[in-house]
Amino acid sequence: MQLDKVVNYHKALADPTRIKLLILLADGELNGQVLAEKLGVTPATITHHAAKLREASLINERREKNTIYFSLNDYFIKNNANAAVNLIYRAVVEGGTEAVDDSHHRVRQAVIKNFFTAEGKLKSIPAQLKKKLIVLEHLVAKLEKGRTYSEKEINAFIRGYHEDFATIRREFIMHHFMFREDEQYELNPQEMWTKWDTLS
Repeated sequence: MQLDKVVNYHKALADPTRIKLLILLADGELNGQVLAEKLGVTPATITHHAAKLREASLINERREKNTIYFSLNDYFIKNNANAAVNLIYRAVVEGGTEAVDDSHHRVRQAVIKNFFTAEGKLKSIPAQLKKKLIVLEHLVAKLEKGRTYSEKEINAFIRGYHEDFATIRREFIMHHFMFREDEQYELNPQEMWTKWDTLS
């Protein structure tokens, strides 16, 4: 549910130390030791707060030998800054959460019925962006959260639904359903996915 994701996002921000940590990282990548010194806390405290921020996809981390470096996940932070406002006011504009959910469910089901065979194969890649995003969302929902896939594995997964694995794999990246690093693929948090339900 989007509501749960909004709550989890703001829970991750609900700590002064974590806010200060993010402010420091706004100037660029820093390692845990430097962050601890700047904030006047222990490295263990940085590790604790960084884990919370990473779980909420607010920061990225990379390891260089025995040192872990942290950086902001800029896209996720900016893309979700107004998520709570959008969620609250969308319900008002569109007639309440039940009406919104029901309408979106009907649209999604219609697209899936039209573009997938009874056996679950994708007949064709929709040209219209809204329908394409629904199809992509339907496909990535079958991938495991938190699992890292090789490019070969992603190709095989897509080929199970449609032969044009290269196009669909590229669309996964373009619309932020997945991210790629060193030929490894992983699902992004749903908050980062390009939203079809905001399109007309």
